[in-house]
Amino acid sequence: MTTPRGAEQLLALEGIEKRFGETLALDGVSLHVRPGTIHALLGENGAGKTTLMRVAYGLTAADAGRMRWGGVPRRFVSPRDALAAGVGMVQQHFSLVPALTVAENIALGGRGLHHRRRAEERVRRLAESTGLAIDERAIVGTLPVSAQQRVEILKALARDVKLLILDEPTATLAPADASALLAWARRFATGDRAVVLITHKLRDALAIADEATVLRRGRNVVTVPAAQSSESDLATAMLGERAGRIELEDRAAGASVGAGPSIARLEDVSSVPRSGAARLSRATLEVRAGEILGVAAVEGNGERELMRILAGREHPARGRVVLPARIGYVPQDRHSDAIADELTVAENVALAGAGARRGWIDWPVVGRRASELMARYDVRGDGPSAKASSLSGGNQQRLVLARELDDAPELVVADQPTRGLDLRATAEVHARLRAARAAGSAVVVHSTDLDEVVALADRVVVVASGALREVRRDPDAIGRAMLGADPEAP
Repeated sequence: MTTPRGAEQLLALEGIEKRFGETLALDGVSLHVRPGTIHALLGENGAGKTTLMRVAYGLTAADAGRMRWGGVPRRFVSPRDALAAGVGMVQQHFSLVPALTVAENIALGGRGLHHRRRAEERVRRLAESTGLAIDERAIVGTLPVSAQQRVEILKALARDVKLLILDEPTATLAPADASALLAWARRFATGDRAVVLITHKLRDALAIADEATVLRRGRNVVTVPAAQSSESDLATAMLGERAGRIELEDRAAGASVGAGPSIARLEDVSSVPRSGAARLSRATLEVRAGEILGVAAVEGNGERELMRILAGREHPARGRVVLPARIGYVPQDRHSDAIADELTVAENVALAGAGARRGWIDWPVVGRRASELMARYDVRGDGPSAKASSLSGGNQQRLVLARELDDAPELVVADQPTRGLDLRATAEVHARLRAARAAGSAVVVHSTDLDEVVALADRVVVVASGALREVRRDPDAIGRAMLGADPEAP
């Protein structure tokens, strides 16, 4: 295809290089975004996608290369500089103040006096125009991850940007919310405005993007019109010959080994009410060894409380809970609940069972164990002494899985375990969860991706308005039950 030139480009990045220590993250990468378009930026975890867009947003300084904004050479030295020019970025990892309300977070960075009612009204109008429903008065720290992501998106839109960079925006959204967001993005990218969509969901990219650029190991692979490509083409560009093998291995690993004795049980359990969400109400559930139980729900219906109670992280308001001694927990937000970014890999490994262990920590032993886990679970980084923040998202998730699954827990509770992961990392997570099941663990998985729930689960329960209901493994039946309708209705 012909690369657009001059004034036809809203953003042009050419020959961008960036090195972090010994790691060459970007090796002469170029990207051209035309006004009135959605440009999908694809690649594996660690391919350089987010780093490239952080350069465009002024968060990261490039070591070499040049940038043009609206045909004029520019270099943004900070996000404030970028926002003033009309570039906004919604990052995968949030930058919100938990103690403030939604409206207060969105107002941060503005000028002049803060008027609470005006700020709340502005958020209401913005939420209505985008279809991103949110309670403008809710305290951000009480909101689930999916709602916090909506706040981040609204925060960027409130700055009246011309280019909106979305980093995995649908990773935590339910299917209906994800569809609404993508439809809004399509409406936004008209006239002199554009969207860069970083995503691992190839279906999303092909559904709304005009062009797609694939990066692999910090280099350009291809830029193609989305209408002339397919999921298979893009997967091959991202992964090379491994793409087909990964898909086949993921599909082949789905056989159940058969359920065994009861491992975890809830009897007439109700949760403590949370702001803006339905409390879990009189839930009864049993999970057995050697099975994967899938959990599906529209966000805010009590599924978060269910997963935290099963993980032993939350106590119910009433009812009886029977849990095993060894529980592996993979939370939906690894940055707030699983990984301490500023600690080393070894120190994060030492957090296993925190609060339950006693005695001294033998750091040489922990270091050797961290090295073994990194090798066994393919955690790619600069060794046990590297900070967790230096790892890519996929490698951070591998680290969490290694720490939580390696000691053969009796129960594994995985909440959105593949959020923001690429095809290969997703297949690896699926394989680890299936291996835990084959080893006799009881596994509970919650995902907003119904196809993932059906692919992994031996049984499926739906949480709707705080009530649990077992539903057959069929996406249509699950979707109806999530909305409170009869799952067997025609």
